[in-house]
Amino acid sequence: MADIRLTINGKECVAPAGSTILQAAELNGIHIPKLCYLEGIHKYGACRICVVEQVSPPAKNLQASCMVEAKDGMVINTNNARVLEARKTMYELLLSNHDKQCLTCNRNQDCEFQALGRELGVDGSHYEGERSLHPIDVSESLTRDPNKCILCRRCVSVCQKIQTTSVLTAANRGFDTVISPAFNLPIGSTDCTYCGQCTVVCPVGALKETSHKDRVLRALNNPNKHVVVQPAPAVRVGIAECFGQPAGTSETGKLAAALRRMGFDEVFDTNWAADLTIMEEGTEFLTRIKEFLTGGVAPLPMMTSCSPGWIKFIEHNYPEDLDHLSSCKSPHQMFGAVIKSYYAEKIGKKPEDMFVVSIMPCTAKKTECARPELSNDGLANVDAVLTTRELGDMIKAMGIDFMNLPDEEFDMPLGLSTGAADIFGVTGGVMEAALRTVYEIITGRELPFPNLHVSPIVGLEQIREATIKLEDVKPEWKAAEGLEVKIAVTSGFAGARKLMEQVHDGKSPYHFIEVMGCPGGCITGGGQPRPQEDINIVRQKRMEAIYGEDERKVVRKSHENKAIQAFYKEWGEPGGHKSHEYLHTHYVKRGRFNELTNESFVIEQE
Repeated sequence: MADIRLTINGKECVAPAGSTILQAAELNGIHIPKLCYLEGIHKYGACRICVVEQVSPPAKNLQASCMVEAKDGMVINTNNARVLEARKTMYELLLSNHDKQCLTCNRNQDCEFQALGRELGVDGSHYEGERSLHPIDVSESLTRDPNKCILCRRCVSVCQKIQTTSVLTAANRGFDTVISPAFNLPIGSTDCTYCGQCTVVCPVGALKETSHKDRVLRALNNPNKHVVVQPAPAVRVGIAECFGQPAGTSETGKLAAALRRMGFDEVFDTNWAADLTIMEEGTEFLTRIKEFLTGGVAPLPMMTSCSPGWIKFIEHNYPEDLDHLSSCKSPHQMFGAVIKSYYAEKIGKKPEDMFVVSIMPCTAKKTECARPELSNDGLANVDAVLTTRELGDMIKAMGIDFMNLPDEEFDMPLGLSTGAADIFGVTGGVMEAALRTVYEIITGRELPFPNLHVSPIVGLEQIREATIKLEDVKPEWKAAEGLEVKIAVTSGFAGARKLMEQVHDGKSPYHFIEVMGCPGGCITGGGQPRPQEDINIVRQKRMEAIYGEDERKVVRKSHENKAIQAFYKEWGEPGGHKSHEYLHTHYVKRGRFNELTNESFVIEQE
């Protein structure tokens, strides 16, 4: 594409044809303040903060630089008195209808709106008047406070365009405009998946995770509770960002040390349960493949069940296809079930005295732990979920100097894991981990890919696929000789919807599908630190860090985890009766517009 030449603030600039004025300026090192705009996600021109003066060809009004295409020969001013005064006025108008409880807001000092006010030099508001007040909507996973909303519509774009769920929209007009579900329903009575991507892009405190911090603190201070904690794979490549470190910084050892200093009785690792999941899910897939090869009825493709946002998505949108899901609980739920049965008995504790805390990159995990299907013996498998962001807040509040902690190990035996478990944190990782074990069980050989990475499914493209041919199989797998196992991987609901349309129409060519609810997988889950640079760069860095965790381990296949092997010697075989009682679950046919469970309550504002 040819380049264009334009003049910005007296500087000769070059930019690719088709660039907006904002993009052209940034490419040439010229900063234009912005608020609602997000590269690749949201371009709407709602806030007007990015206005510039178009001198030539002359424009009567100031132009929103994020919306206007840069043209050859344009002359633009971005910082003269007219422009600066207009930006301050726009900001003050937004501020006039904003809840200004900044000191008690969880986004204080981490608020884009607050930072913008400082940048623009705003020291007051000339437009104070009557404000619109709305009730606060609280669900198990998400809290929505319309009184802090600045109507930037970022959340609407990510919900509609990126995730294709279209739960949030702008309703009413003028001062009555509100971002909400249709008919202003509580978010818990809609088909929201609780993926939390809206909380990541919200520039203020209008959308956030519903906090479990107080729940955890009460347990830590209860002498009658034995409090066990488990962090997910993606947390170890995200937590350091809460302490000013660049994306892709992996701090597994400091994470374990910090959790120990917070007062948890046992510091285990969800990775152990990720290896456990591969044993259960791999066994389930092998069972279905045997049925398929011998002419039986096997619901293929089988689809992964680790992502609670994905589970809620299929329950609402494709309830008649739930039999394609693996019946395995997600790893942290398996872990909770094991803690309150097997491990409680080991240490002589009553199951009801065990309190399990999961540190997750995901907001949907909060609602997941409240599902009645994820309980055993009358007890929820997991009692509380903290997001990576919440954990960062708690570490700071407790005065723990995270970055200067010594590296420590997780407690044993439920802290031992393989590299296969680490890659659960990135899209394609669950599939690759499963294939490392399943292929070896069928053939007796390692997966035939360099460094065990199934290269066709490694990456961040929306849908990735591969074909694995089974040759020279073990005698007991003779029926599988020559079978070409077709697999697909996707992350985000736009890709999931495409794959599910094939499944629903009976036209899917695949045997095994992995779906992660968030684009990129858990590394960019709704509870991870908000990116401080382009989201695609952040995803790439976190993904590389996850693969680095895998590659640094000596044991990289789940079935070779000695702690898992020892567990099954006492527990029984994978897929056995006890496993199905504690490690597997069932799903709920919810439908799009009926049979919805109201999981919200509202707080009226005075």
